[in-house]
Amino acid sequence: MARLGIDRDFLHDFGKLERSVQERVTEVFAKFEQATHAGLHLEKPNNARDPRFRTIRVDKFWRGVVLAPETGDSFTLLKVLPHDDAYVWAQRRRASVNTATGRIEIRDVATIDATLPELTRMADRAPRRLFDDVADADLRRLGVDEQTLAFARALTDVTQLEAARTFLPQNQWDALYGLAAGLTPEEVWAELGITPGREPYDPEDIAAAVERTPERVVLVEGPGELMEVFRHPFALWRIYLHPTQHRTAHASFGGPARVTGGPGTGKTVVALHRAHHLARLGEGPVLVTTFTSTLSASLEVGLMLLADSPGVRDRIEVRHVDQLSHQIFTERHGRPAILRDREEKDIWRRIVKRLDLPFTETFLAEEWRHVVLAQRVTDAAGYLTAKREGRGRGLGARQKAQVWQAVWEFEQELRRRKVWTHETVCAEATRLLEERPDKPYRHVVVDEAQDLHPVQWRLLRAAVAEAPDDLFIAGDTHQRIYSSRFSLRELGINVAGRSSRLTLNYRTTAEILAWSLGMLHGERIDDMDGGLDTVAGYRSQVHGRPPELRGFRTQKDELDALAEKVRGWLDAGVEPGEIGVAARSNMLADAAITVLGRAGIPAKSLAKAHDADDAVRTGTMHRMKGLEFRCVAVIGVGEHQVPSPGAVTPAAEDALTHERDLQRERCLVFVACTRAREQLRVSWHGAPSPFLAGFTM
Repeated sequence: MARLGIDRDFLHDFGKLERSVQERVTEVFAKFEQATHAGLHLEKPNNARDPRFRTIRVDKFWRGVVLAPETGDSFTLLKVLPHDDAYVWAQRRRASVNTATGRIEIRDVATIDATLPELTRMADRAPRRLFDDVADADLRRLGVDEQTLAFARALTDVTQLEAARTFLPQNQWDALYGLAAGLTPEEVWAELGITPGREPYDPEDIAAAVERTPERVVLVEGPGELMEVFRHPFALWRIYLHPTQHRTAHASFGGPARVTGGPGTGKTVVALHRAHHLARLGEGPVLVTTFTSTLSASLEVGLMLLADSPGVRDRIEVRHVDQLSHQIFTERHGRPAILRDREEKDIWRRIVKRLDLPFTETFLAEEWRHVVLAQRVTDAAGYLTAKREGRGRGLGARQKAQVWQAVWEFEQELRRRKVWTHETVCAEATRLLEERPDKPYRHVVVDEAQDLHPVQWRLLRAAVAEAPDDLFIAGDTHQRIYSSRFSLRELGINVAGRSSRLTLNYRTTAEILAWSLGMLHGERIDDMDGGLDTVAGYRSQVHGRPPELRGFRTQKDELDALAEKVRGWLDAGVEPGEIGVAARSNMLADAAITVLGRAGIPAKSLAKAHDADDAVRTGTMHRMKGLEFRCVAVIGVGEHQVPSPGAVTPAAEDALTHERDLQRERCLVFVACTRAREQLRVSWHGAPSPFLAGFTM
């Protein structure tokens, strides 16, 4: 039976084809098994550099280029192009097997041959070459073959290597780029998933190489799977695994494990594949969870694309943490009445006034959440000895007694009204789970872990029995957008020896990443486990335009310019759903939707339609979490909007909390900016935000 693979590059191209061509491609390849079995339609193009290339007719104008094995029946669709272009493409390229990684590679032989003489002439005049310090033996062990080795030896500058990315074999380019970035051969081996000392892979076994390259080729069994692939080409593009990611997603761990990494390094992709892998083991239910409904919905979509059978998908539940806690609570007590934010502030305010306390209602609410609830403090004695790390305002014994009296009265008021907060619902759900000998899940996979509260972590710890592969945690504290700070170790979650870090950004250009990281320069950011995190080593292999920064006199001027910019992106061929607009407040986001609408540009709120492809998606910076776009406009980054005055504790009230609030606001802007894949525009009206100091003139 013929088996068809779809190359990653074609999936990216497929979404840009006209609808009529897409339909014809789908029709032809849905019948591919019968066509190849009968020996029909596959033709060997004249003067092809690779004798395994074949073409297949799509219609009178379009041809597909297929990689056909010398033996066997596994075929890979590489391209669909106009007739003449398809033949030229095949005449310029060759497929090969990387002997170090065992993966399939496609190279533009004609461009390499045409470029090498000029590079060699330039190199002869240069004082040194890019890889003078790397031995041929090391390059060969990294899978660099003779043609690429000759090319590498002629390079004198990393910009030449960057320009060669489109025509060199991908794994070999990755190896060279890692060395050029300062990695040792051993570090490059780890990045590429190469096992040191392993015998080289067979360079002639193309079929096996295709099987070993899930990050480049998606294999389909029958017309049904093929139709599903063509229905979601861009989504499938986003769930490929790099070898380093694949190793983490499919490993066996003796207990809780964690993966960290900067924006765009693929933590969520790893988490999705991890859940899929665990579900396929069939040991029990798998929970995939995060902290918001928007992110939960995004994870659900990703898993729908990954799950390869109903049995596997049925073993995976996707729900955010509050949803889980409310379900467990409701099963025992019925639906809880939730205290609204405004009502909570009124209660604290009345307590402050009645007890004549020297604290604000905000300070008391934060102390309750981040000390009392976070450490499960239940009495005055416990509060007197509780750790208050991260709470900048020191309290003496008398002040602690005053705080505890306020906390006691607040909790009594909750009981009197028979109301709950999301945190107290979670705490009660945790108690119920801890009483149960049977746990609802065999595995729990957590995405965006940095934004969960200790109360929520205890819930997740109680939802799964301690065992190998029980908890898998993905997160990045540089992207923390809420106030929670915690140590996994102190919460009974020990990831020591089971942590990995991703450093290669697959989404954002190097220019956008470097600019965004600049906003966090010098910030001391914790690692969720008692230490400090670092951005050292984070990098992107993709280059593009630097971010555009624009200031305006008024908000109207800024929004009018936004509409003009978005119109320019649309005219350049960017789809509406590939454009995102982020603001610090709902009010400004809504104003942007109105202005875009008046300009005839369809725009929708992320709060109502986070996955609308027919409209520019607009929302708060918080709503942008976990999403990505080709082009992003971050608006209203002015001195009176960012940081948001209402989100920052006054320094006089609590200096340390003030600094941490500012850091959280910086991280929020960082998150919004790193949603952009290709183009980023940051604007403001009036004076710019202090976070932009050093970036603006």
